[in-house]
Amino acid sequence: MNVQPSSLTRPPLPEALTAALSARFGDRFSRRPADLEAHGRGESYHSAQPPQAVCRVASTDEVAAIVTLCAAHRVPVIPFGAGTSLEGHVTAPYGGVCIDLGGMNRIVAVRAGDLDVTVEAGVTRQQLNTHLRDQGLFFPVDPGAECTLGGMAATRASGTNAVRYGTMRENVISLTAVMADGTIVRSGGRARKSSAGYDLTRLLVGSEGTLGIITELTLRLYGIPEAVSAATCTFPDIASAVGSVIMAIQCGIPVARAELLDARTIQAVNRHFKATFAELPTLFFEFHGTPAGVEEQARQVQDIVSASGSGDFHWASGQEEANRLWHIRHNVHYAVQGMRPGAQVWSTDVCVPLSQLTDLVRITQDDVMAASFFISTVGHVGDGNFHLGLIVDPKNPDELAEAAAINDRLVKRAIALDGTATGEHGVGVGKRKFMELEHGAGVAVMRALKQALDPLGILNPGKVLPDA
Repeated sequence: MNVQPSSLTRPPLPEALTAALSARFGDRFSRRPADLEAHGRGESYHSAQPPQAVCRVASTDEVAAIVTLCAAHRVPVIPFGAGTSLEGHVTAPYGGVCIDLGGMNRIVAVRAGDLDVTVEAGVTRQQLNTHLRDQGLFFPVDPGAECTLGGMAATRASGTNAVRYGTMRENVISLTAVMADGTIVRSGGRARKSSAGYDLTRLLVGSEGTLGIITELTLRLYGIPEAVSAATCTFPDIASAVGSVIMAIQCGIPVARAELLDARTIQAVNRHFKATFAELPTLFFEFHGTPAGVEEQARQVQDIVSASGSGDFHWASGQEEANRLWHIRHNVHYAVQGMRPGAQVWSTDVCVPLSQLTDLVRITQDDVMAASFFISTVGHVGDGNFHLGLIVDPKNPDELAEAAAINDRLVKRAIALDGTATGEHGVGVGKRKFMELEHGAGVAVMRALKQALDPLGILNPGKVLPDA
């Protein structure tokens, strides 16, 4: 687990700063211990490191005012959305002021004719899709949790639909952000392409609040498919399951979702949801399109998985059953955690080129089977991304050391295969140590960008970049 920095690195907040924030925000400025604790942790094994104050904001101008004040006093600022991060993005290792953007939840404008929408950073993906449903539109990026769209952009999130619709990188058209000196910047217009200047949108998407605080987003929208169909199939081993998905993608079948759950995960799912799935490596598929197109896609995939050794191909009998499948997939984290009450999930992810995925998953299973604790394997295997859920006792140093070693081996293998330390969870504090291995001299360029945009180092310090 991460060690709480000493009090020497967390000097008290200047009285002038707390007085100014309290005067401006009233009861939206808090130093209550319960508020601080709630804003110092995400959904991960990383230990809580609370901020010294929390400000709940309602506008971009309020974010800019806080950042300007904190810059004047050289006090860190940590953006907070829904607190669902998995790599310690919201912890406050150096103290400072947490800016809670959850109240910035207005859907500013839906432009159906342009297939785009502008939202404030605190809008959640479920909130947006509920609002869009009657217009026949949806936003496809789906990490599963009830995430804010600002947080999803900050971590460059993806999820179950990424194989067909892409990640936040592809689906953010432009954004508004508050920079380290309090300046408000808009990264571009709504045109679908531009050759004008540096791509500030792509720079800030995935920067995890270390280069600027995203307060508003313009996003791509898509028409709700005319037809949607879901299916499951089981395999005798995990390599056959992964290989069949790779073959389907290489054949050009436009699969919308292709999700892997290994036998241990299915065991946890059966126990948690009182389900009756065969406890074998299992794929969940979803197909989008016209009725005829969906049927053709599904039949093609059925032929491929049958040739790869699938024991069955079960169609979801209706929308209710399909919804249940994806509810289960999105809540696997809690099902797996239930296999060991009192333990925590050390969730990690990597991503590799599609052709390397089968070998990496197969090799990783040796570590999974040899571990002294329960480990689940799930993956968005259609785009080369998979996750381990290591269920560890946070008070057991031997287990933590074992988990760290498994995580290290997984990440180093992925990078050696020309992959990445994280396909969608982000770097936070948990993956910083791998940045130089993955990016080499590129880390120096990242440090130069950070220094140029945040010379005082106040924006979410201790995240992304390793110590110099």
